Amino acid sequence: MMPQFEYSTLAHPQDIQQLGYILEQCFISGLGGEEAYINLIGVENFRIIHKLQQVAGGLATLNMGQWWGGVRVPMTGIAVVGIAPEYRGSGAAIALMQHTLKELYARGVAISALYPAVQSLYRKLGYEQGGSWCIWEVATRNIQVREQPLPLEPVVPINHQVFHQLYQQQARQTPGYLDRHPAIWERLIQPDEKEIVYAYFIGTKDQPQGYIIFTQERTEDGEILWVKDWVLRTLAAAQTFWSFLANHRFQIHQVRWNSSAIDSLTLLLPEQTAKIWRESRWLLRVIDVVKALEARGYPPGIQAELHLEIQDNLLTGNNGKFILSVANGRGKVTKGGKGELQLDIRELAPLYTSLFTPYHLQQVGKLNGTETAILAATQIFAGSSPWMADFF
Repeated sequence: MMPQFEYSTLAHPQDIQQLGYILEQCFISGLGGEEAYINLIGVENFRIIHKLQQVAGGLATLNMGQWWGGVRVPMTGIAVVGIAPEYRGSGAAIALMQHTLKELYARGVAISALYPAVQSLYRKLGYEQGGSWCIWEVATRNIQVREQPLPLEPVVPINHQVFHQLYQQQARQTPGYLDRHPAIWERLIQPDEKEIVYAYFIGTKDQPQGYIIFTQERTEDGEILWVKDWVLRTLAAAQTFWSFLANHRFQIHQVRWNSSAIDSLTLLLPEQTAKIWRESRWLLRVIDVVKALEARGYPPGIQAELHLEIQDNLLTGNNGKFILSVANGRGKVTKGGKGELQLDIRELAPLYTSLFTPYHLQQVGKLNGTETAILAATQIFAGSSPWMADFF
């Protein structure tokens, strides 16, 4: 018999060196320096899969949180899943992810998210589409917002900690937003060799109402201003944001920024000239059904009960019938019940995030439920379109 894969949560220096070489091949140096990236994430956060004492691949775990229903839910992000070319197709990636998910379950993590290179691999492991990651684009000449109610104050030098409080205020109101890992903050403000990062408070430094962090790039198609991060807490801040960008129209051709698939900021533009330039979906997996359902927030005005029946082929502790009782914006889960809404753990993800309604999930065969259960699930998981500002 062929030797099985061996999973390691403790990476030795020689393993990390070999993993860096593998990631370099997988991402074609797209990480901007594998050694620096590994050090930024922290060696202790990498997981390695071996075969015959050789490193077959690895991944990074980012322990953070994600905001659902105004409540922070413990979440582990999975990043840079890389398998050496000679081990691709051998089952190494599946083995690596299976071991990682079992580890997360044992640690009591509620949910996990990742950006897939190939959806089919992660769907086999219980992940499904959870929300959007979109880059919008608009020509500066089309912004045409002139009123600037607030001052702008440059932040020099840039220290990401000064933005944390404002960011968290916006994050808790935005389904899918991250309680960011420190490495995400660092990569946000650290320029590469070809760029300069600029940051401004919108409003005064003592009482800012938002901020903007951006870079500028000259391309064959014209100059682009990339908004790397933004927070806008008031109408005055949003108007100032657009006015500030419009004032770049003589130097900048296009502005690009991350936002929801349905972006309310574009309502301040005179015409529908802003378009989605790039869009993808990130995936979410419910690691622990009880913890995930009890950790998130729910619409405060409803009182409802949902009888679930879950199937999870990997994390068998999630199997069975559960009753989710919701009142006063929080949920309580008990074992048992009628099992009126039957679904696989994979299909629980887009229901949990409100990416799709229960009716539409049933329409495409992703769940099966009674009329009573569909109605209860619709009330419980009502929410705006989930999205994430960060790519990891």
